[in-house]
Amino acid sequence: MSSPRAHHPTSRLPGRLATWLSGRDQAIFHSVAARHWPGADYVLPRLSHGANHGVLWLGTAAGLAALGGSTRARRAAVRGVASLALASATVNTVGKRSVRRVRPVLDTVPLVRQLKRQPITTSFPSGHSASAAAFATGVALESKGWGAVVAPVAAAVAISRIYTGAHYPSDVLVGAALGVGAAFAVRGLVPTRSQMPAPGRPHTQAPALPGGQDLVVVVNKRAGSAAAKATLVRDALPLAQVVECEPDELCDAMEKAAKEGRALGICGGDGTVNRAAVVAAGHGVPLAVFPGGTLNHFAYDLGIEEVHDTCRALASGDAVKVDLGRFTPGPGGDDQPGYFLNTFSLGVYPELVRIREHWAPRIGGWPAGVLAAVKVLRDERPLEAQVGQHKSRRRSVWMLFAGNGTYQRVGPTPGRRFDLADGLLDVRVVHGGRLPGLRLLAAALAGPLSRSPVHAAQRLRRVWISGLAPGTLLAYDGEVVDAPEEFVIDKADEALTVYRPLAL
Repeated sequence: MSSPRAHHPTSRLPGRLATWLSGRDQAIFHSVAARHWPGADYVLPRLSHGANHGVLWLGTAAGLAALGGSTRARRAAVRGVASLALASATVNTVGKRSVRRVRPVLDTVPLVRQLKRQPITTSFPSGHSASAAAFATGVALESKGWGAVVAPVAAAVAISRIYTGAHYPSDVLVGAALGVGAAFAVRGLVPTRSQMPAPGRPHTQAPALPGGQDLVVVVNKRAGSAAAKATLVRDALPLAQVVECEPDELCDAMEKAAKEGRALGICGGDGTVNRAAVVAAGHGVPLAVFPGGTLNHFAYDLGIEEVHDTCRALASGDAVKVDLGRFTPGPGGDDQPGYFLNTFSLGVYPELVRIREHWAPRIGGWPAGVLAAVKVLRDERPLEAQVGQHKSRRRSVWMLFAGNGTYQRVGPTPGRRFDLADGLLDVRVVHGGRLPGLRLLAAALAGPLSRSPVHAAQRLRRVWISGLAPGTLLAYDGEVVDAPEEFVIDKADEALTVYRPLAL
């Protein structure tokens, strides 16, 4: 006798649901095949082909990074590629091997639409749709504006897979869902800027200067994108006085601006901002930073990425206090200190900076950096010095790094400060020995508060250095000078006021 359960209507529901879904899948596929969209027969097959192996998205990422005009655009490109890589790996190693669905029969698809080379992998899920959705979502999570630009292209690629007969609609929908999931998984590993703690504290008030009234902005004409940013500053702050200078005119222009205005504005790279910070702190006026260099570490750690970020802070008078790193005696060789907003270093890094700056105008920044790293690690020798909070024994050192504030990890890599007024130096020492490249890499990956036979990292308030040989170089905020034989590194706590909007 058969069980009553065997004939119960609910026992056949999964089979009925699968049959109904399959029928709808087939119906939509044939409906798309029978429909003619003007221009689609020319565009969609080519777009689908261009997305093979992620070529379309890699090219888009390269263009976004090169022409996007901001660090946010470059971050969006990197996040998009990382999301694409994860989605592609998931679909090709798990998805297609788990569900071996046969590709659609192309009898109802017009020949002009069909791909010249039909795919030979299984149909479910759609790898093209997963990659498109992953890239577009990754870009949008970092930059909504660029995400809105990329999203229609990604949607067209997904639709093209049905239109050309390469996939059923369900293949495309599931692939797109996997792509979106991959982008959010990447965000879980490496948070976007919007998820991170707001940098900069403690908050303080500065003069509100709407429209740039009573503000003098000094622009380094030779720094990165400063010339283009100067135009944006003029448009956004019509009441501000904008002074463009050659590098050798900057100091005089800053001194004059600090005396004439209620605040000092600066547009340039980290070296230029360093000089402006010293002038602003010396005159007791707040600093308005407009990132216009190549790297802009200080501005980005402060949370300022675009001209309008600073303009909003100027309009409301919102600002924060930040520390100044200090080394005494400074580069002038007298008792006056030198200051750094970002980093101070001894050892191989100053020589790397010197070589990179020499070659960068000829071959570009990144190639020059690679060339400098290879040359330095091949030719340089560790320096000998006494390093410690007090006088200590002499030791061999490949590099000493002192950060103005603690550098935190952002996902798997170090590189950002969440607090610019913590009163601490992030000190990392790479000990002398064989294989300097591996030692430096190990120190970078280990992060703060770590210790090993090849490196040590601590948070300190003061570091004493002595016994340096004549001609030893030091670097601070990208500037390279001769180091004194003996000096002390410490901090001037909350010495500088910088404009920063409360909500970014």
